[in-house]
Amino acid sequence: MNKILVANRGEIAIRVMRTAKKLGIKTVAVFSAADRDAPHVRFADQAVCIGNPPSSESYLCMEKIIDAAKQTGADAIHPGYGFLSENAVFSEMVEKNGLIFIGPKPKAIRMMGSKLAAKEAVKKYNIPMVPGTDTAVDNIEEAREIATKIGFPILIKASAGGGGKGMRIVEKASDFVSQMERAVSEAKASFGDGSVFIEKYVSSPRHIEVQVLADSHGNVVHLFERECSVQRRHQKVLEEAPSAILTPDLRKQMGEAAVQVAKSCDYLGAGTVEFLMDDQRNFYFLEMNTRLQVEHPVTEWITGLDLVALQIDIAEGKALPFKQDDITLNGHALELRVYAEDPLENFMPSIGVLERYKLPTGENIRVDNGFEEGMEVPIYYDPMLSKLVTYGKTRREAITKMIEAIDQYEVKGVQTTLPFGKFVCEHPAFVSGNFDTHFVKKYFQPEMLLAEQERRAQMAAQLALKAFLDDKQILRVHQS
Repeated sequence: MNKILVANRGEIAIRVMRTAKKLGIKTVAVFSAADRDAPHVRFADQAVCIGNPPSSESYLCMEKIIDAAKQTGADAIHPGYGFLSENAVFSEMVEKNGLIFIGPKPKAIRMMGSKLAAKEAVKKYNIPMVPGTDTAVDNIEEAREIATKIGFPILIKASAGGGGKGMRIVEKASDFVSQMERAVSEAKASFGDGSVFIEKYVSSPRHIEVQVLADSHGNVVHLFERECSVQRRHQKVLEEAPSAILTPDLRKQMGEAAVQVAKSCDYLGAGTVEFLMDDQRNFYFLEMNTRLQVEHPVTEWITGLDLVALQIDIAEGKALPFKQDDITLNGHALELRVYAEDPLENFMPSIGVLERYKLPTGENIRVDNGFEEGMEVPIYYDPMLSKLVTYGKTRREAITKMIEAIDQYEVKGVQTTLPFGKFVCEHPAFVSGNFDTHFVKKYFQPEMLLAEQERRAQMAAQLALKAFLDDKQILRVHQS
């Protein structure tokens, strides 16, 4: 493999290119007209414009991306995450055009892309699953009977869904019909597929996922777990590895279950198996993400492995250079997704120009970044600016380092999730490890951030006044 085209943008494009360059592999960036001056374009050895700003006219255009790969002489395509990363048709097109797809085979993408097909595939491995339907349901009366039998509260989920779209929690029977109709409508609008399934809603759930790697020689290993329970609108904001609540025995059980899930679909490459855990520490298979995860850096830090390098090795047909027993867990890592969103306005996107943009630096701080000062945050794509990652020998050290890094991170021109990240890291529930996916709902009120901002403004004003009076006193002394 001599040249890789990265079919993505922003921080993940740069992150993949950085490893490729370390391996002596040339890189190709693709970009939309909105990203013409973006850092990932300059970071690559070559760059090709593939269309207008909307992703449907650029980053989602399979033919344009493959043409760019051929035009530049690339051997392989790395999809990053999002966009076409879990698109089986794209994976097939890449291979049919004589290129290497750095990811799983189309079969695994298809199987795990449907939550119902994924459930069916892992059944024979006796992996625990949340009680619910085994097939898609579209008849409302039939669905209501199933929901009543399972017992409320229940969860309606789009079969082809992700990111919280097409998902509805139904607390009582009287709300079922309206919520079912909304879930189906949203699933059709978001994924072109209105099929849904129903499962028991797990109260006080933790969202814990396990990183797996599988090569073409039959080797499958796990790289421990990540805790992803701090979420807003069913989407992750802060992740950590390892989880604060897993015992070594439970970690082993979940790791082995994840390996079995990967085997169930003949997986190849890096993937993530997601589980829900209830307040009794029972875990249930949720889904598999057939790509590199946004939060992969925390796993890299606690294992000392480069997941992108391993993806490339596996795509080249190499065997994993280690066995399960060779992998050790060291220390603790946290990742905050720094979104251009306003936590005071229900995390709505905050669009504008980055008038000031200075990244934190120092030992045990890593920033996977896709922006620079003076850039405009485009309205066409996910509003994530960067991933702020910190490491410590202990969880408390990693949290302390994250607070320090947040304080160093300077952004002016847009609102970000940085203040929210600090709120989480300082909250007693998070520090104690006693929290679940309802953290935001239970503990976060925008007024809390507003009060903190006002307190800081008052402190800054007092310090400025003190400095002014001190300077005035010095001036008087000199004059006298």
